[in-house]
Amino acid sequence: MFIVIFCRGFVKTIYIFGFVCYHVQAMEFNYQKQLDKEIEKLKGKRPTLLLHSCCGPCSSYVLEYLTRYFEVSLFWYNPNIYPQEEFNKRFQNQIKLIEEMGLAGDVQVLASPWKHDEYLKRVKGLENEPEGGDRCTECFRMRLNATAQMAQKYKFDWFCTTLTVSPHKDAQRINQLGEEIGRAYGVNFLPSDFKKREGYKRSTELSRQYGLYRQNYCGCEFSKPDDGDEPIG
Repeated sequence: MFIVIFCRGFVKTIYIFGFVCYHVQAMEFNYQKQLDKEIEKLKGKRPTLLLHSCCGPCSSYVLEYLTRYFEVSLFWYNPNIYPQEEFNKRFQNQIKLIEEMGLAGDVQVLASPWKHDEYLKRVKGLENEPEGGDRCTECFRMRLNATAQMAQKYKFDWFCTTLTVSPHKDAQRINQLGEEIGRAYGVNFLPSDFKKREGYKRSTELSRQYGLYRQNYCGCEFSKPDDGDEPIG
């Protein structure tokens, strides 16, 4: 794993790590209200937060929102994305967004290279699951595990993910996984449902404003639709 750090044009590289699995149980919560409460508790303090980003468009609104309250570092770990050309295109899009938003001096980017074989091993036997089913749960778990592990290693106060900004993603499932994994690693998971309060709409506005590429499938080959489908990011 390598880390890209924006700092006066300096690029630093580090290598890391491994994963853990967890099981979670369902409960109903309003995660946006929970997020409001956590932000209120800050009382002007700016703790560090490691934000897992699934793509540039989804991170646009989330970065705009969270950088008001936290010292944000972005974690690019998306081994689900296929093919490698798509992975590279989305990562370049992510860097473009950070630069266009004027955040290159403030938001550090920690990035993992393409490791699609790890993803395929993780979802083996779930290839034919419907989109949004058990395969997606394992994908969320894999990426949140990696984010929590990185947050623990580098002593971030919080970790979070952009995944809940999408109307195609189950915010309850993502938050439950994040909370459980956060407890296992001893790192605070920041609850969210970023699609609320027109967060998804704002992400599409920012994507147009910055001329971002908006993909028409989540990432893996099992979710790839026919050409010509509408963008989802």
